[in-house]
Amino acid sequence: MVPLRRQILLKGFELLDLTVMTVAVGLATVLASGQVHLAWMHQFLSLRIKVANFLIAGALLVLWHMLFAHFGLYASRRLSSRKREVIDVLKASSCSSLLVCAAALLFHIRMATPLFLFFFWIVSSSMLVCGRLILRAVLKQTRLRGRNLRHVLIVGSNARALEVAKELESRPELGYHVVGFADREWVGGKGRHSLVCNLDELPDFLRKNVVDEVVIALPVRSFHDCAARVAALCEEQGIIVRVLSNLFNLKLARTYAEEVVGDSLITHDRGTLDGWGLVIKRVIDFSIALIGLILAAPVILIAALSIKLTSPGPVLFTQSRVGRNKRKFLLYKLRTMVMDAERRMHELEHLNEVSGPVFKIKNDPRITSVGRFLRKTSIDELPQLLNVLKGDMSLVGPRPLPVRDYEGFSEDWHRRRLSVKPGITCLWQVKGRSSIPFEQWMELDMQYIDDWSLLLDFQILAKTIPAIWKGVGAA
Repeated sequence: MVPLRRQILLKGFELLDLTVMTVAVGLATVLASGQVHLAWMHQFLSLRIKVANFLIAGALLVLWHMLFAHFGLYASRRLSSRKREVIDVLKASSCSSLLVCAAALLFHIRMATPLFLFFFWIVSSSMLVCGRLILRAVLKQTRLRGRNLRHVLIVGSNARALEVAKELESRPELGYHVVGFADREWVGGKGRHSLVCNLDELPDFLRKNVVDEVVIALPVRSFHDCAARVAALCEEQGIIVRVLSNLFNLKLARTYAEEVVGDSLITHDRGTLDGWGLVIKRVIDFSIALIGLILAAPVILIAALSIKLTSPGPVLFTQSRVGRNKRKFLLYKLRTMVMDAERRMHELEHLNEVSGPVFKIKNDPRITSVGRFLRKTSIDELPQLLNVLKGDMSLVGPRPLPVRDYEGFSEDWHRRRLSVKPGITCLWQVKGRSSIPFEQWMELDMQYIDDWSLLLDFQILAKTIPAIWKGVGAA
């Protein structure tokens, strides 16, 4: 899953690139003619340019964007060298210039002279390269301050594994923090590194620790010897060898290649919430949460006064919840229970009415009279709009669980719900909430992750209000 901040930065950069190309056209026109064509500017401002020209310009912008994406300008560049990125930018810029040339020949655009095309290539290439170098410098300083880091676990402890770790640690500008190594036994010799877990303990380690990426530095022994013999035979006879990238038969992963320590790194990235959809989702989240908080302020104030007048203790209830990639955050709710509710939970464990690790009782004796109404109407959830504004949560997503419930997960596939940002409402919320068995709840979360789209989010939001009104599954 690609982090939201990176997605927003990426989409902003894509728009900036297209703006740069548009500016490059204007500057190239001025440089090629030696003067500013005020008549053209007047025509543009008075919207008297032919519709055909707008269509040509729009088509060029789309094709430029596709070219930039094709040359990997919007792929992760953590492991790419500055030289490699500059070369890719120049390739993309050169192809973009050829596109302009083709459009000029096809549509008889008089302004596209050889001198114009030369200046367009110079200006666009210079601006695009400078933009990338500035971004690299900003990201480098950010990562040197310990921000924008990715936590990496290396599986294997052989010489190549140590080289990968050394490379990542010696280049803090890449933004990688090596969590440690996992292997059957440590074979890396003496040094400051050691195993954080053996391979048998790996599932438990991944459950309990923040790990964003895993680098497998083990030989794939099940086919290694046979594949090596075939490759050697082909090499001797001058035959091209290709190796399928999906070595592990992963059905739902995206696969792409990167490079580190001179080796090709095949990356399998699981996640559907990427691209423009994720950026739009965040914009919608922030906008609705901000407007919602303003509109709900009187309701929250009345509820807060009711809580304060009817039971001792604070108005807000905060609890540590497990968010995306197992990162913990404080969830805000209006308090609906008595002050010692957490302590009394152990006394009521035997009354739990939900299967699995989650603890819920329909007629929970710890809930206050006001709290019962707040839960029935979901008014107690309104402060979570603050969590949405902060970026800890989304409007729609799997419900964030308390640390106690998360630690009780018995199946690893349950933890895939942590690959996306948690939400205030989701499929579980609109299909019965507390009345749904735990396993079905988890399956609904997996369904949301696999089928995610903006349309699905809107459908869930639209169904949430009737579900709240009817009090479906409220506990």
